[in-house]
Amino acid sequence: MAGRGLCEPEPGVTAESGSGPRAAGRGPVSPKLSAPGPRPAAREADNDIGIAPVPLSLYVHIPWCVRKCPYCDFNSHAMRDPVDQMGYVDALLVDLDHELRRQQLPAVRSLFIGGGTPSLFDAAPIGRLLDGIDARIGLAGDVEITLEANPGTAESRRFSGYRAAGVNRLSIGVQSLDDASLQRLGRIHSAGEARDAVAMARAAGFDSLNLDMMYGLPEQTTGAAVTDLRALLELTPEHVSWYQLTLEPNTLFHQRPPRGLPDDDQLGDIMDAGQALLADGGYGHYEVSAYARNGHACRHNLNYWEFGDYLGIGAGAHGKLTAPGGEIVRTAKQRAPLAYLRAVADGAVSTRVEVAHDERALEFMLNALRLNDGVPTDFFTARTGLPLSAIVAPLDDARARGLLHDDRRRLAPTALGQRFLNDLLALFEEA
Repeated sequence: MAGRGLCEPEPGVTAESGSGPRAAGRGPVSPKLSAPGPRPAAREADNDIGIAPVPLSLYVHIPWCVRKCPYCDFNSHAMRDPVDQMGYVDALLVDLDHELRRQQLPAVRSLFIGGGTPSLFDAAPIGRLLDGIDARIGLAGDVEITLEANPGTAESRRFSGYRAAGVNRLSIGVQSLDDASLQRLGRIHSAGEARDAVAMARAAGFDSLNLDMMYGLPEQTTGAAVTDLRALLELTPEHVSWYQLTLEPNTLFHQRPPRGLPDDDQLGDIMDAGQALLADGGYGHYEVSAYARNGHACRHNLNYWEFGDYLGIGAGAHGKLTAPGGEIVRTAKQRAPLAYLRAVADGAVSTRVEVAHDERALEFMLNALRLNDGVPTDFFTARTGLPLSAIVAPLDDARARGLLHDDRRRLAPTALGQRFLNDLLALFEEA
């Protein structure tokens, strides 16, 4: 698992924001691919309730990993038997075919292959996947294509193949560069293997890397956390996802918390020291747990936070789509790989739930206010179809409390609002 932030914009969606055929020979016959038809035209510029064209991203979920980490609450499954990789890719493309039959969509501006550990797949099926997506819906000429990877020699050797297939951004789950900390986290790689993975990615031609690191680890002091982060920055990534270890429900760590977790005061000291180090290194802090050098903010995750649209294909994948009539629909796929494959074969892939008008304001703010610079104010109406007057009372309250900047052109949290984000968001719960 790589590129994880403090929380996801949607369940099952990667937020650096994050499923196969016939595993163990038990699955159904791989679904039959339909021939891709002409690429759909973009949706009309406007609709009845004023929602403008919304940028489109695509999330692809590959659910397998070598071993489930004790802190991981994502939809991942230990690979106990060989997976039919090409068969799973065929299922993904059938899943996409089903989605595209429902409405016309624009070309994809960003694509994120998450997991699980997608780098367990060979380069050939990843190439087949990208070719199939491009044939069906089209990839924008400057599309950002990210693949999550975990360190390890066997996986890293595939990097050149991914680059040749069209992947242009890697997100590598380093998590720590201290071997003792990696063992406490249940990781299966060493610090040396993480450094080797970065070197192999550079040798393969990747000039856009996200490296994932956690802090607040068991028995970690402020000095140790800063040393760990400094070692990560010595690898000169273009993007860093630096976030706190949290004990999520339905994880081993939640059931049996590790000893020696830092207290709130220590976590505050770590955050302050780490953010200063990142700023000194030229990394702009643009989202709760995301830091990037100029021009390297993750376009895919920005689309989530700006309340853009995204298709989700694969076991457990979630999506959000704006229909031509202005309806906003959330989609979700079967979580278990075998159940997902059967659903694809049966043609009943997604559950679909419309986002009610009285839920849209909070959903928009839950995403937009994660961004330190916020979003243009006119995004609210353009992406939700609601008038700004729908949230004028909580906006005034947030500004009066010093949680939101008094800038009528942008909806952006202040430094205080960033630190007390949950309190800021709570103001919009009744909007």
